[in-house]
Amino acid sequence: QVQLVESGGGLVQAGGSLRLSCAASGSIFSVYDMGWYRQAPGKQRELVATISSAGKTVYADSVKGRFIISRDNARNTVYLQMNSLNPEDAAVYSCNADVRRHLLETYTSYWSQGTQVTVSS
Repeated sequence: QVQLVESGGGLVQAGGSLRLSCAASGSIFSVYDMGWYRQAPGKQRELVATISSAGKTVYADSVKGRFIISRDNARNTVYLQMNSLNPEDAAVYSCNADVRRHLLETYTSYWSQGTQVTVSS
């Protein structure tokens, strides 16, 4: 099967930066769209950023100009560079990937376990 493993979460002061990474492994034929989502306590999960296999990006308005999503197709890895973090960015961040496991199968969406990002004032 397919597994998404992420890393890079932690605690940072307001105004600081963090870089998250998420790698897909297992039975993989091709990886299509990849993205990052977050969920803060008492709030619904929201889209942070997505990136297609061709490099097209989409950002939530709240993170535009501060976060940068990128990917390494050869390593099936997506990154999220988070700059100028503020307390409102604190949440559990999860990555998502649309993965085609075999030539004769359609793609399926997979999710990571999630990593905590804490921002102190």
